[in-house]
Amino acid sequence: MSGNAETIDTLKHAMVEQLMAVIAAPDDEDVARAADTVVHDLDALLRAEPGPAA
Repeated sequence: MSGNAETIDTLKHAMVEQLMAVIAAPDDEDVARAADTVVHDLDALLRAEPGPAA
């Protein structure tokens, strides 16, 4: 697995953990910010990945 794939996998797991934290504390702004950061980081990495060949 490449370094980028490992980073994406790690961020996917972090996203699940953060979303579970949001469910547990829906009114906590710090939890929401942390989840937002993970989602944005994962989104940026996935957008940078080359797409499938057409």
